[in-house]
Order: sequence, then structure tokens, then C-alpha cells
Amino acid sequence: MSKQLLLGDEAIAQAALDAGLSGVYAYPGTPSTEITEYIQMAPITSERNIHCRWSVNEKTAMESALGMSFAGKRALVCMKHVGMNVAADCFINAAITGVKGGLIVLAADDPSMHSSQNEQDSRFYGDFSLIPMYEPCNQQEAYDMVYNGFEFSEKIGEPLLVRMVTRLAHSRSGVECKPTKPQNNLSFSEDPRQFILLPGNARKRYKTLLARQEEFIKASEESSYNKYTDGPNKKLGIVACGIGYNYLMENYPEGCEYPVLKIGQYPLPKKQLLQLVESCDEILVLEDGQPFVEKHLKGYLGIGIKVKGRLDGTLSQDGELTPDSVAKAVGKENKSLFTIPSVVAMRPPALCEGCGHRDMYVTLTQVLKEEYPTHKVFSDIGCYTLGASAPFNAIDSCVDMGASITMAKGAADAGLHPSIAVIGDSTFTHSGMTGLLDCVNENTPLTIIISDNETTAMTGGQDSAGTGRIEAICLGLGVDPTHIRVVVPLKKNHEEMKQIIREEIEYRGVSVIIPRRECIQTLSRKKRSK
Repeated sequence: MSKQLLLGDEAIAQAALDAGLSGVYAYPGTPSTEITEYIQMAPITSERNIHCRWSVNEKTAMESALGMSFAGKRALVCMKHVGMNVAADCFINAAITGVKGGLIVLAADDPSMHSSQNEQDSRFYGDFSLIPMYEPCNQQEAYDMVYNGFEFSEKIGEPLLVRMVTRLAHSRSGVECKPTKPQNNLSFSEDPRQFILLPGNARKRYKTLLARQEEFIKASEESSYNKYTDGPNKKLGIVACGIGYNYLMENYPEGCEYPVLKIGQYPLPKKQLLQLVESCDEILVLEDGQPFVEKHLKGYLGIGIKVKGRLDGTLSQDGELTPDSVAKAVGKENKSLFTIPSVVAMRPPALCEGCGHRDMYVTLTQVLKEEYPTHKVFSDIGCYTLGASAPFNAIDSCVDMGASITMAKGAADAGLHPSIAVIGDSTFTHSGMTGLLDCVNENTPLTIIISDNETTAMTGGQDSAGTGRIEAICLGLGVDPTHIRVVVPLKKNHEEMKQIIREEIEYRGVSVIIPRRECIQTLSRKKRSK
């Protein structure tokens, strides 16, 4: 066995490779991106012909991984927390079909919204789908959970959800690696109807899933990832989930005075929880994210033992858990040695100098503000979302992947003119194409700007599924070819771009403008590599 210094994401990836992985499926999204990138760069990936190409979106990733599991091989599907919303249709139903080859779904949550639009907690998805979950407290545990998780998934015949958070995904620690296992051979379920969710069969499989819940609870009670440690002071009992256990132990390097139940595997272990509740006057729940465990313990009416946490204000309802917030919650003096100097101000990200999105926004806002005072611009998830900031102040919405086109359609249906959608090339192929088809079917009067920088730039320059295909996709979806306009967003083309924007706004139907110029960062990297 070898020891390596790994990010949490890298520990996940290395564990999957060591466990006999046959394929990883993912769409880039911080803080999960480095998992797939690590697998793509690993020599064993090409040696073993492990699938590692990016998927178009999280739904296709989840479905492809389930297909690999159907064929008896081990698959990993990775996404950030909002990607779980996109993958949810297949994810929930995969709990009912079950799996053949081991299937791990890695959800990387982002408490404090470092690079996200919400603080969603993926544990609710695992609870909703009635499958077991893992939540590591450190990089070694992340490795062990994934390495052993594939076998556990095959043993119980269900997908396994592993939940990470940003601080664990993007921090490093020494990780002891285990021997590399061979890949599974091609094999199929003994039940030929396992994956056919016609209502009659689905009802039977759902009853089976419900009947196995006690089995899953027993597995949690016997899990090495759930550990009860007694303490002499019974005034308080602490439930510490995932990375929350690390933060607690930072405050008690010599050992905690209170009884502590460390949670790393779900569903919650009833036996250990009852032991804690029966021994202590009050319970404090430390969990990074939303009050998932706290709600389970309080129940609807909150009658019985006092449970403290995020719901009663002991901990903040938003933002990350930290060693300092844990210290305050257990009544310890905050001994933080460092504070942020007042001279240091938060600096939000900005569009890079030389970025094609800049020239696109400069031209678009000039036309709209001077000539169309009633305009609204609906944007999307990507670098170009930064058009919301000064000096552009160019967009009016950013909700979820693909929503720019469909929100612009809805506003146009309501009578707004001009209604403009701004979307990137990668986001367009992720979830914008179906919205465009809705627009084409009704010939909705709106202008769609697909700002094409030929990469998935916001997450580090991964391949974009639409590179070289955007016009063909629009034509295939039925956009009038005379209203698919390609421009190069440069200052020298400013007047040409203004004229094209005017013409397409005046056209009372679906029009697509494609400003295309390679991302300045990927271009710079290419030049340096040469």
C-alpha cells in the first residue's frame, strides 16, 4: 500500500480506479470537477480503457452510468449539488431498478455558495430515494468509502450516494491507498425484468425497496463509519456528521468531554442514536449544510429531548460549518488567532480581459439601452453570468442551466419585446436545446445569443459538446437558416454586430446569433504548450 497527498476529490478518483472502475460519467461543476479530471489524467485509465469523456449533462451521465451497471461493470457518476436536480429523474428510479455492477453517485455540495446559486443538501435526495448514503469526514475516509462502496453497492443491489462538501473536496491530506482490483466482467441481472419500470413491475420493486429499509439501518448500526464515543459530561450529547466531526475534534484535541456520535453512513443508526438520547440531557447536531439530521431527531412537533442546531439558532441556518462556529455552539471560547483585515475587501470574479463575452455585452447593451428601452435579457450559468456586474449590468436573470431560453420564451409569450436570451455553448448543449425546440415549434418572437467560446470555460476549460456543431444543431432543431447569424466578437466588428442584433430583434420569430471567439484562457494555454 502507498500513501499519497490528495485532494478529497482526488481521493475519490483514486479509490474508484483502485476499486476496478470501468467508467466515470460527469458534467463539470465545482466542487466535483477534479474527480473526473484526475481519472482522465491517470495512466491506468488508458491502459484499462476506462471511459472518462465528459457527458453533455448530469442526466445523461446518470443514465450512462446506470447502463454500465446494467452490464455488470462498476461506474462512478459525479456532479455538484445542483446537478442532482438534473439527474434526479434517473437517480430516483435507479433506486427502484437497483443495480448489477457497483454504482456510486458522488454529489459535491457547496455550503456558503462559493460557486453556486444555492446551498442545497444532497442528503435529502438519498433519503427521498430510500438508498444508503456515505458522508466522509476526511480524505482517507472518502477514499475508503468509495473503495469499499462499490462492493457494498453490489452486495445490496442499490446505487450508493456519497456526499462531499467544498472544504473536503478542495483540501489535501495523506491517503493510504489499497491494492488495485480488476474490472468486473460483462454480466447481466438474473431477473430479465429488473430494469423495466412498467407500473406492475415498478410497484413490486418499490415494495421490495421499502421492505429493505431495516436492513439498511442495521448496516448503518454496524458500520465502522458510525462511531459512538462516550464522555463524562452527559449534559450534552453531540451528533457530528461528516466534516463536522473534524471541526469538533479540532476543538477537543485531547478528547471531547461530551458523548459523541460520529455519522458517516446513512440511514441514521437507530441503536446509537437511542443510546445518545437516553444518556444526555440535550443533543447538539453538527452538520455542514441544511438541518437534515436535526429535523429527523426533532420530528414534526419537536416534543421530547431538546435538540439544538441550525433550526433553533445555535448554528447559523446558512453558510458553512467551521471550527469557530462549532466552538461557539459547544460553549468554548473562540480562540481564533487570525482575523480578516478591514483593508481586505471581497473581490467578486470578473470577465477576463480579452474575453469575447465582453465585446458581445458591450455591443448588446449599447443597442438595447439606446434603441429598446423595454428590453429584458435572460442569462444562464457560465462565465457570461458575470455580465450581471459592472460595468456591463447587462442581464436580468440567472436561475438554472438552460433557463435563459425558456424564461425568455415565457416573457415573449407574455408580450415582452424585445426578449433576449444569452447562453453559452456548453450550457446550450447541456440543457438549452430543448428550450430552443419549444421556441421553434411556436415560432416565438425572441432573439437567442449563443456566446460560443469553444470550451466549458467557467469550470476550467473542459471540452464543450457543442464545439463546431452549434449551427448544425440549430438547423436540425428547425431554426430558419437565414436567421442563424455568426459573428466574431471583436472591437473592429462592433458596427457589424450592432446591425445584426438590430435586424434579428426586428424579426418577429426565432433568431439565433452566435458570437464565436475562443476563450482567452484556453488560447493562452495552447500557446504556452507550444
